[in-house]
Amino acid sequence: MQFSIQREVLLKPLQQVVGVVERRQTLPVLANLLVRASGSDVSFTGTDLEVEMVATTAADGVQEGEITIPARKLFDIVRALPDGAKIDLKLNGDRIALNAGRSRFTLATLPATEFPTVDEIELVERVTLPEEVLRDLMERTAFAMANQDVRYYLNGMLLDLQEHTLRCVATDGHRLALKETRLESSVQARRQIIIPRKGVNELIGLFESGEGTVELEFGRNHLRVRRGGVQFTSKLIDGRFPDYEAVIPLGADKSATIERDVLRSALQRAAILSNEKYRGVKLELQPGSIKIVAHNPEQEEAQEEVEADTSVSDLAVGFNVGYLLDALGALRGDKVRLNLRDAQSSCLLQEEGNDEARHVVMPLRL
Repeated sequence: MQFSIQREVLLKPLQQVVGVVERRQTLPVLANLLVRASGSDVSFTGTDLEVEMVATTAADGVQEGEITIPARKLFDIVRALPDGAKIDLKLNGDRIALNAGRSRFTLATLPATEFPTVDEIELVERVTLPEEVLRDLMERTAFAMANQDVRYYLNGMLLDLQEHTLRCVATDGHRLALKETRLESSVQARRQIIIPRKGVNELIGLFESGEGTVELEFGRNHLRVRRGGVQFTSKLIDGRFPDYEAVIPLGADKSATIERDVLRSALQRAAILSNEKYRGVKLELQPGSIKIVAHNPEQEEAQEEVEADTSVSDLAVGFNVGYLLDALGALRGDKVRLNLRDAQSSCLLQEEGNDEARHVVMPLRL
């Protein structure tokens, strides 16, 4: 195996795949990238047995072959080389020789036959949508995923595909984030899959702000995403996601519309004196305003009163201020609407005049 390539051309695919490789792994080969040279292209594959990323780029003087190379060392060497450097890689026996100008490196390898790769997935549905749309869906819901929860199905994101709609949903049991988009073509049947947390984070990091499109291939046990010269594959979490539609409060007939930035700033100030453990604040709704009250064990208190378009009177509900701030940060637009039912019900936050993004925060008893 042999090929020549410019530093910047090589650095991009390495950046895309190296994040998948775990620093600590059970198999030595998982610390390596699988490098395949074929035709006029070279592909780089990284995996942790749950997520696989393959990035392909063109190279010069390609001699076919495949081998695995230490991922972090290869990436660090290429990143440290000067801009514009021309890199030559050649397999000599069981060693890789990397030459760039007056720099010479020799790296140990492991056979490509030891590298685990994902088999072809059993395709059940395929959809195509703009890259920026999918990135927006995931970025605006990912914060609500659980982290190392014993309810393993919460440690990921639900992709709910139905008719002309794709929804991304995440919840940790205390709050829920939902964002949906309309698809250009309809799907045959409703599909629900759960992508693990690491897969979601790798996908978000992969997307760039551009006008490209991505192709999602829904398999029975995998999700595959194709974008340009990159192919991402993730195992799915085998579990049943909660009935998230039942969590969205129905009959929330008490609403308040308020400037998003005004509410956000008031909550940030009140949070300073909230209980460090529970982060609780109380929202007290009165006609024309919302009062935000926070207390802590030191008997300190914060009060903020902000104008709001509401006719609700004598309704007070406690919430974790961090969850409210996360939801407001994921919403867009100048104004948001808070929908409530009573002092024990959840709060539904939405952008004014837009139902595509919905955020639910469970109440706290203060």
